[in-house]
Amino acid sequence: DIAGVGHRYHLELELEDVLDKDSTVSCTAEVLYHLGSTSTAPDVQLTVQGELSSTEEADQEFYSRLRSLEKELVAENIPDSHGNVPPELEPIHLLAWAASGYVIWQNSTENTQFHLAQVKHVKQVKRIDEDLQFDFVVLLHEMVSQEVLPWEVTLLWHPQRGARVSQHGPGAKNT
Repeated sequence: DIAGVGHRYHLELELEDVLDKDSTVSCTAEVLYHLGSTSTAPDVQLTVQGELSSTEEADQEFYSRLRSLEKELVAENIPDSHGNVPPELEPIHLLAWAASGYVIWQNSTENTQFHLAQVKHVKQVKRIDEDLQFDFVVLLHEMVSQEVLPWEVTLLWHPQRGARVSQHGPGAKNT
């Protein structure tokens, strides 16, 4: 407890590479939840000891494939009702996971526990610049209340610049 400020947690954990399950790195984090504030994202300081596998080649391949599509990608229900993600949509699922992580961080309190349940809908948006844009409707499962919240999220991505996320909030119309 930090008087008048909030609650700080010290975490020690291992991060597992989602693409290479045998690859892990140690990580420490300090997380500060501000007192009485549900509109302020927790402060997070993260230290990673080591590096995970590079995805540079796979990122560039995915980027080139999507830039060359005649028609923008549209998909629904990732994973499907049996938990399956088609291999060609795995990069989309991983981008949705990253975007959802940002939304979860920005909207977390000490009393919430969000989890990405499903990408309900994703649509690639044509752009004149080099970024790829995806408009997602993700379903976030709030484990404490057991609510499943649809959330609209826009993600811009480029293999050299990474991901940038903007959220449009819960209660998406396109569920």
